[in-house]
Amino acid sequence: MIGRNILSLVLIFSLSVSLYAQQEKQYKVNTIAFYNLENLFDYEDDPVTFDDDRTPEGKDHWTKEIYEAKLKNMAKVIAEIGSDVTGTSPALLGVCESENRRVLDDLVNQEPLVDKNYGIIQFDSPDRRGIDVALLYQKRLFTPTNYKAYPLMIYDEDDRTKRVYTRDQLLVSGMLDGEKIHVIVNHWPSRSGGEARSRPKRMRAAELNKKIIDSLFSEDPYAKIITMGDLNDDPTSPSVKEVLEAKENRDDVDIKELYNPMEEMYDKGIGTLAWRDSWNLFDQMIVSHELLKKDYATYRFYKAGVYNKSYLANPRGRYQGYPYRSFVNGFTGGYSDHFPVYIYLIKEVVSND
Repeated sequence: MIGRNILSLVLIFSLSVSLYAQQEKQYKVNTIAFYNLENLFDYEDDPVTFDDDRTPEGKDHWTKEIYEAKLKNMAKVIAEIGSDVTGTSPALLGVCESENRRVLDDLVNQEPLVDKNYGIIQFDSPDRRGIDVALLYQKRLFTPTNYKAYPLMIYDEDDRTKRVYTRDQLLVSGMLDGEKIHVIVNHWPSRSGGEARSRPKRMRAAELNKKIIDSLFSEDPYAKIITMGDLNDDPTSPSVKEVLEAKENRDDVDIKELYNPMEEMYDKGIGTLAWRDSWNLFDQMIVSHELLKKDYATYRFYKAGVYNKSYLANPRGRYQGYPYRSFVNGFTGGYSDHFPVYIYLIKEVVSND
């Protein structure tokens, strides 16, 4: 069992870890992360989406200057996730609540990120708010081979002929440092109208996610899969526990099954967003069995975390300690109403000596 004692950085993406407290080995490390960008809209009116508020003339008075400040803040956070261990920003970053391709282009060209040379995979979802999911990837670390957006087909409970338009689920497959990996980026339907009333929509989202995962397992039972996103449900919610059947104890996970490292954090009261003096952990990273093996000959799951640095929390007032959201009756100078989440994937570096 690899301990958590990080001894020294040996190369970018590499660290030394104490093994059995006796022998020292070297490991390559990559950060995989997810961040809800909290309505990253540009300041121009899109006639086919409900973005009127996020314009200079709209209710939010969303100007070019505010947009650029929001981009700067988002880029700062992304650049720092995992950088204390890997020396760089995430190799792969799933995002949600981005308006279009343009805002992501502007984001990855911010000063803290531009030298990382991020690629972008994004489709315009049918969501009526005009928000999408996307995957950003460092081109020198990851090469996409296939990607597809899967529409979530759900219908109004009171009128079964009326479709509820929401976000697609994005599947991206590719080579991470020469190893095949599959990533699914999610933003499941919200709890608007109440948790119980809206629950069937998230159950449907989980069913779609399970279908995508099962299709990958049918091709390769040993597939390395990470499903991530803002699920608008906690790790113990029926959508995650009953539909995805994600397990809390990694030792209980068998082939073609899923492990949810976020559940243990949730049990300890750790969350990614707060509401009415209680924490939820809606932002999750769930991994397949193959990533849990402990030989570390190829990339394996090492640990998960919530990136909740103090500057990302509201510094004062009634909501002190909550995520420092960027907009409350005007631009606050904050970041997002969600904390990012991440995992580390590691593999042993074999010396030629």
